[in-house]
Amino acid sequence: MFRYWWSATRAALRAEAQYRANFVVSVIASLCYQGVGLASIGVVLSTFETLGGWTLPEVAFLYGLRLTAHGLWVVLFSQLLVIDQIVREGHFDRFLVRPGNPLVHLMTHRTALTPVGDLLGGLVLLAVVMTLVPVNWSLLGILYLIAAVVGGALTELSLQLAASSLTFRTLSSQALRVTIDTIFGTFGNYPTKIFSAAARFALTFLLPLAFVAYLPGAVLLDKAGELHVPAVVGYAAPAVGVVLFAAAYAVWRRQLRHYQSGGH
Repeated sequence: MFRYWWSATRAALRAEAQYRANFVVSVIASLCYQGVGLASIGVVLSTFETLGGWTLPEVAFLYGLRLTAHGLWVVLFSQLLVIDQIVREGHFDRFLVRPGNPLVHLMTHRTALTPVGDLLGGLVLLAVVMTLVPVNWSLLGILYLIAAVVGGALTELSLQLAASSLTFRTLSSQALRVTIDTIFGTFGNYPTKIFSAAARFALTFLLPLAFVAYLPGAVLLDKAGELHVPAVVGYAAPAVGVVLFAAAYAVWRRQLRHYQSGGH
């Protein structure tokens, strides 16, 4: 299955790469958008010096961690962003009659290169701030960082996948998906400890945003002692993404039974 996925993804990337000018403009626009967001945090910290006890490099590290995780899932699963159109126009029929997993066929239908800017920006930011934060980058620390990025991507992907599966019933899940993306983009770049107790609970257990960057980031920055959850939960944050993805995939398969062809 992986070989098929990789072969189809490469073909989709080659097709999209024909529009190089659009790709370059999209990447630059994405970098500018994320740069503005990071600059706004810098303005706040230039006034207050710290945010909940986190310095500018530490918050920038959090920003880079979340942005990289976000870019990773969007690059690989970009077709979830247009699933409403694919279902309504009946294109999903083709994925059901082909051998193999319909989700893999959906993901390799096309590959959008626009989110590459988010992934590239996150990686560059992480590479820069890794030299500025007080972290001992041992082999174990680097492996945990990689696991945190993958786990964070799976956590955000899980919510988007579960929300997307509702399209099989309602023909549109865009409002819910955009709401989830907005919440992650708005609150995910800050230490969760700066929010109220009710907000911390909601962002940890109802919409598990804290597992994307804050919890693993606090572990790497040796701030596990300040967490609002037991430290072991912070260390296990990457594994939570795997569990959530398994649950979301089960939801996807169950909702898929309700798919009705658009008749094309």
